[in-house]
Amino acid sequence: MAKLMLLTLLGLGLALFRDHRASYQTRLNAFREVTPVELPNCNLVKGIETGSEDLEILPNGLAFISSGLKYPGIKSFAPDKPGKILLMDLNEEAPTVLELRVTGSNFDQSSFNPHGISTFTDEDNTVYLLVVNHPDSKSTVELFKFEEEEKSLLHLKTIRHKLLPNLNDIVAVGPEHFYATNDHYFVEPYLRSWELYLGLAWSYVVYYSPDEVRVLVDGFDFANGINISPDGKYVYISELLAHKIHVYEKHANWTLTPLKSLDFDTLVDNISVDPVTGDLWVGCHPNGMKIFFYDSENPPGSEVIRIQDILTEEPKVTLVYAENGTVLQGSTVASVYKGKLLVGTVFHKALYCEP
Repeated sequence: MAKLMLLTLLGLGLALFRDHRASYQTRLNAFREVTPVELPNCNLVKGIETGSEDLEILPNGLAFISSGLKYPGIKSFAPDKPGKILLMDLNEEAPTVLELRVTGSNFDQSSFNPHGISTFTDEDNTVYLLVVNHPDSKSTVELFKFEEEEKSLLHLKTIRHKLLPNLNDIVAVGPEHFYATNDHYFVEPYLRSWELYLGLAWSYVVYYSPDEVRVLVDGFDFANGINISPDGKYVYISELLAHKIHVYEKHANWTLTPLKSLDFDTLVDNISVDPVTGDLWVGCHPNGMKIFFYDSENPPGSEVIRIQDILTEEPKVTLVYAENGTVLQGSTVASVYKGKLLVGTVFHKALYCEP
């Protein structure tokens, strides 16, 4: 009888393992291949070799780019070098990147590990850059003031909070006010890995201000990119391993009400919003298995999608760019300025396409 029970339990365990493995492979799009979609006039950006995980373009065409991310379980081509924030002027004929110098006595440049970024422009046209940082595998938000003449960032403040343990992306709604995604619930690496494998949809979105911090929405299978509509009325959140983008209505008290969700056949990462049209531009991973289990002989591909009229009953989704990794590996973000497209990656290069 004991042997029978043991065999039964082993059988159940194997069945659950197979089910979870199948679910894991489905969530990661493990068997998806890329059908190429090419764009004319595209070139790799010189000076970016170790990632361009997130980017944000100001209305004047200056683009901030976070580079050099070290993320647990993800490839890094410069694991021993600190990350940096790059600046690129898209008004130039052949734009190049410049590393922004960081000033401020309380900032540790040697442990800088930038992830998601967002800007906020005050009424006096002061530009603040908020950066998700992972010093020593922790999560903070670094607040900088952009000093355009000096081509530098003045570090103003480091923000830490117990509800910001696993930050991924951020969207600023004030100099020290933001929405942010936590892509995991657990902090301990072993538990994080099981959370990912088992598909525990426990990640969540937080609103932060100096006066209050609260969880607004939870139940995500890897909450990732977050952004806001040009009129400030809607917040967009990408759920990486569920292949969804969620639309929430934002209220005066900063709470969010779910409005709709869109499903995709790719892993949606960071979301950029065209300030003119309101279109969403999303960097995507067609096959997430290739991101989490990197093989230089079979690298992760890249996809960029554009979503028009997302608030209508029939949004238009266009696959703008797709590539199998021979040019661009692991696209995470895409943004446009006057018809020009800039595409970033988690650990690889960046692509710039002109109309």
